[in-house]
Amino acid sequence: MTTLHEAGRTGRTAALLHTDDLHGSLSDPLLDTMNFLNEVTARYPEAISFAPGRPFDGLFDIEQIFSSIRGYLDHLATEGRSPAEIKDAVFQYGPAGGRIRKVIAQWLRREVGIDVAPESIVVTVGAQEAIVLALRALIRDSGDALFVSSPCYVGITGAARLLDIEPVPVAEHADGFHPEDLTRAVRAEQRRGRRPRAFYVVPDHTNPSGATMSEAARHALLDLADELDLLVLEDSPYRLVSPGRQLPTLKALDRRHRVVHLGSFSKTLFPGARVGFAIADQPVADTAGRTGLLADELSKIKSMITVNTSPLSQAAVAGMLLAAEETATPAAGESPAHYGASMRRTLDRLDEFLPARLRDATGVRWNKPAGGFFLAMTVPFEAGNAALKRSAEEYGVIWTPMSYFYPAGGGEHGIRLSISYLTPEQIDEGVARLARFVTAEASKP
Repeated sequence: MTTLHEAGRTGRTAALLHTDDLHGSLSDPLLDTMNFLNEVTARYPEAISFAPGRPFDGLFDIEQIFSSIRGYLDHLATEGRSPAEIKDAVFQYGPAGGRIRKVIAQWLRREVGIDVAPESIVVTVGAQEAIVLALRALIRDSGDALFVSSPCYVGITGAARLLDIEPVPVAEHADGFHPEDLTRAVRAEQRRGRRPRAFYVVPDHTNPSGATMSEAARHALLDLADELDLLVLEDSPYRLVSPGRQLPTLKALDRRHRVVHLGSFSKTLFPGARVGFAIADQPVADTAGRTGLLADELSKIKSMITVNTSPLSQAAVAGMLLAAEETATPAAGESPAHYGASMRRTLDRLDEFLPARLRDATGVRWNKPAGGFFLAMTVPFEAGNAALKRSAEEYGVIWTPMSYFYPAGGGEHGIRLSISYLTPEQIDEGVARLARFVTAEASKP
């Protein structure tokens, strides 16, 4: 490849691209937010970081990769597959919809309470691809409206921007989802002549706030989806890594095919495998009257984006699911206990280092999620990039500005803390540093 310097030296004219000639999303500040966070993390390697939503490394065993792949191949043999078919299962591309849909369907029935046919599942490259496929299939043009909870995961707003979709925010409150907010947003878009199409929500221990939708609100949302003729995009990556009894997923409660469930094994089993899935059991009729499934349409799109999900990754994940089924243990293993302990420890240290008298004086407060990876803190100062840089440089602690997660602005006085990637000792020291930073900032005029 000829560099600009080499082109000048050889007398050849180098191609020069301008950002104005590229897709508009590449100039969107949203796509730069995580780059800034990564730059801060790289610049201050000794800082303790509450920023990454990565699973804890101590829960993974390298040997499990190989035993899981072998377990899946043995499973294929017991099903009567020939040596050639078994070889094909890991070496060749395979169907766009995925090779392990039956295994996932069995796991969903056993551990998640979702009973769907394997044909309604599409195996994706993480849940992020499932989001992109669902948006591309469901949002026909600018006349269709996508609604998102606000604050919300940047992956949905980023994907929407790449697809020229402008998401409509629906406020999330301290006590979670309020049906009247969605109704108000939908009616407003209808008055603009737009068709309400889908509402994206993370009902369990959401990223970024850690909030969980109540069971009553789940039923209300499904009733509202019927009333408003709306599909619900349910993203649920944190439910199975959280301790205690979990509420039923929206998909488990779905009786009218209103919910497209977006799932991932990155938080529970194997982040590096990048295996997720979409459950899209909605019937789709064509102009000739033939009926198929929305999953078939998602597979068509996938065949033009990633062709298929790595068969080797699928084999590793399937082997882990099958092993959990044989031992009658949850596939998430020790994860709920570990992350539950990390959340409790973080909350305890916050209470210790930011006691009630200090909170009353400054207005600092935070929520107390029962699970998941994240909690949200409110502070009396602007917690943007400048404050984050001061925190990393002067106090050795990194966090994520909540403003990153508000598609229409907001969250300027919010901090997201992730508890997932740190050891107990790092949590203790990290919260102590964070408390010193917050106290110093709050005391400024």
